Amino acid sequence: MNTVGSIKPLPGFGGLRDSGFPCNAKARKVLRVSAVEGLQQAVRVDFNGTGNGKAKFNMLKSNGSPLDSNLANEFAGNGKSHNSLSKIGNSTNIKWHECSIDKNDRQNLLNQKGCVIWITGLSGSGKSTVACCMSKILTQMGKLTYILDGDNIRHGLNSDLSFKAQDRAENIRRVGEVAKLFSDAGVICIACLISPYRRDREACRKILPNGDFIEVFMDVPLPLCESRDPKGLYKLARAGKIKGFTGIDDPYEPPVNCEITLECNNEIYSSPSSMAEKVICYLQENGYLHA
Repeated sequence: MNTVGSIKPLPGFGGLRDSGFPCNAKARKVLRVSAVEGLQQAVRVDFNGTGNGKAKFNMLKSNGSPLDSNLANEFAGNGKSHNSLSKIGNSTNIKWHECSIDKNDRQNLLNQKGCVIWITGLSGSGKSTVACCMSKILTQMGKLTYILDGDNIRHGLNSDLSFKAQDRAENIRRVGEVAKLFSDAGVICIACLISPYRRDREACRKILPNGDFIEVFMDVPLPLCESRDPKGLYKLARAGKIKGFTGIDDPYEPPVNCEITLECNNEIYSSPSSMAEKVICYLQENGYLHA
């Protein structure tokens, strides 16, 4: 096959010759690219020959009929879309770019439904432990998961944030947006954070499609969490060395209408694995473990 300069053709494009797109302005060519499991994708470029450089890009199925897609956009000679631009927050002149592969395609590939399992509760309630148990069981079942742990996220993405109320809200907002991306990728995303304020958790719920946000409340009383104190933070908070610590001098607002409650107290003891299994049963019963 001929190549242009030193650039080698990409895999799957072996049938495209240098003559595939002649300079003739009236030329029409159709390039078909074979993809996974024989699915064919075609891009048809029509030049109208009027000299204004306008082109239409149409996605075709393997039988040649158009795909139901928003990708048929028109572009002028300057290469810019005529569609209106948006302003989101402080970002201006932006436009959402659609792709022919969507969440359903990714879910079918993984044979599961992308969602966000949001585990909330006091420090020491066992959020991270349950999240890891859940991820291990689901992985053994052949399901793809990813954990967004509150402390881990603060090692990188959110390392610039403190534990003041305003920064805590931003911390949850960022994690919510990242979790949304994982869910859209078809992944079962497990977010485990104290996330003490209802309004912040509800804000994360609202950015996801209905049913994709599963709130799990670790209903473990403060005395039991404090007796565990795995990181020694309660002791420091009681000594006044940490200010604004949830449960001591900063409030925790328990969920009002969460999907799942996991209880553990002096009368009820549940192991992390049994708690994880309860959440997985919910996923199974509600169809999240198959596409």
